Amino acid sequence: MSKLWRKDKDSLKSVEAFTIGNDRVLDMQLAAFDVLGSLAHIRMLESIALLTNEELRKLSDELKLIYERINRCELRIEEGTEDIHSQIEIELTRKLGDIGKKIHSGRSRNDQVLVDIKMFVRFEIEQVVTEAKKLFDVLITKSEKHKADLLPGYTHFQPAMPSSFGLWFSAYAESLVDDLVMLEAAYRVVNKNPLGSAAGYGSSFPLKRKMTTQLLGFDDLNYNVVYAQMGRGKTERIVAGAMAGVAATLGKLAADAIVLMNPNFGFISFPDELTTGSSIMPHKKNPDVFEIIRARCNQLQALPTTITAITTNLSSGYHRDYQLLKEMLFPAIQHLKECLQMMCLMISECRVKENILDDERYAHLFSVEEVNKLVLHGVPFRDAYKKVGQDIEKGTYRPERKLSHTHEGSIGNLCLPEIQRMMEDVLNRFNFAAVHRAYEKLLD
Repeated sequence: MSKLWRKDKDSLKSVEAFTIGNDRVLDMQLAAFDVLGSLAHIRMLESIALLTNEELRKLSDELKLIYERINRCELRIEEGTEDIHSQIEIELTRKLGDIGKKIHSGRSRNDQVLVDIKMFVRFEIEQVVTEAKKLFDVLITKSEKHKADLLPGYTHFQPAMPSSFGLWFSAYAESLVDDLVMLEAAYRVVNKNPLGSAAGYGSSFPLKRKMTTQLLGFDDLNYNVVYAQMGRGKTERIVAGAMAGVAATLGKLAADAIVLMNPNFGFISFPDELTTGSSIMPHKKNPDVFEIIRARCNQLQALPTTITAITTNLSSGYHRDYQLLKEMLFPAIQHLKECLQMMCLMISECRVKENILDDERYAHLFSVEEVNKLVLHGVPFRDAYKKVGQDIEKGTYRPERKLSHTHEGSIGNLCLPEIQRMMEDVLNRFNFAAVHRAYEKLLD
């Protein structure tokens, strides 16, 4: 096993395999970010005279070539090499000899991993936000299209009051707005630079940490070097919590859709190709996509608790326990993106049944309308409530089935432009463009 930190004795192979685990596979997701972090780090090293200008040029050129190989999926962690950080340093040393060995001055694998993970999660949050916005747009479009199509609203899963598909679709659109508020808060935690904290106690080199912060497009530093290391685990937990919020919205929407497409309801339907069948029942149209979304989102909502359990009672400083977090967080991010993508597909193809409330079984949904009508004519609310209840019991209840809901956020006033404005406000606070510009300058 090629270890840059190897001492006199090799570990037993079983110990090596156990402690490395699945890290080499997961590390490939960090590869591009490791190169970007190194590009920033060596510029800073040159500025404090730990590299010459010529050494900086050679290292930069080789790192950019490695970056291109990563984008073409041509770089692999070789058998016997522990991780992506070692692989990249080995690649540089093969090409540049001792110059390649200088790249690690002033940093530890601890802060190297920290900055890679933060850059990776920062990138993935942008991907999640992009997918969430696509779903948001579909929900808003569906809400506007079906704002006049009524359906039963339920409490305690019993028919309660009239609702509409416009309300149903836009409820989940607005839910995504609040989910992205939480994701934006997580992004602000992620978007602080830990590079230069080394193993958690800084360095005797005169590192320019604000320089690498600017070069990598971070908003600010994790200033205290001990706290920078304490951010491992905390960052993942905060991000997982924000992801769980998105998952909760998707899971509830999936649960609704499963009920509403059941033939006993039949309020919505989907093209056959988006449902699955049965091996023995030719009539079946199973909501497998929604069921998988529901299950995945339950997993995602459990993730913050799992991360908390792993990191609870760990003292400050690095612990190998943190390595396991990658095995949980990285696949979870991919699952969330897939759930957003599949939900977007399903909702875009959702077909709505019209005139649902014309069915006599839903006549009682209009009882509150009848109560309110009496109140508007001067009858005290409790007396109006009692009269309508008595009419229902006597069988003389005959509702007009007319609705006049005008207040903000009601059936007749969905406030879709306001919900869209809230979403735009949240999106603008992420400022992903600043990161893009920083990377372009590094790679120029």
